[in-house]
Amino acid sequence: MPRTRIAVTAAATAAATLFMFPGQAQAAGSVHLTKIWYNSPGSDSRSNASLNGEWVQIKNTTTKSVSLKGWTLTDASKHAYTFGTFTLKAGKTVTVKTGKGTNTAATVFQKRGAYVWNNDKDTATLRRATKAVQDTCAYNAPKSSSKAC
Repeated sequence: MPRTRIAVTAAATAAATLFMFPGQAQAAGSVHLTKIWYNSPGSDSRSNASLNGEWVQIKNTTTKSVSLKGWTLTDASKHAYTFGTFTLKAGKTVTVKTGKGTNTAATVFQKRGAYVWNNDKDTATLRRATKAVQDTCAYNAPKSSSKAC
């Protein structure tokens, strides 16, 4: 009899867990911020190489491609980068660099002549084209150069 009671209790606990936390049982992934490199190496000379030394990575952990057209990446001061026609394939990462360059499937450029990400603290916000917040990542670490989100 005790074995039956233990089996029933374990089954009931498992069922209750599924009802209490249905999202965890069916996690499908998301598009989210994964890393910010906010303090480019060397002196802040505003050279294109230095500007491209700061960047943000965005990863698609879903099983389907996601159109990022109209999505925005902003800092706390509201500097905004808006994605044009861009599709982030399933399981892939795109790096958003501050300076100039030629966009590819893995890297896009904000084409700025000044830095975006503060070297001490800031917050990155990724918004859908609908303006709904998709993800945020904040840091407050002046003695570091990057933040894993």
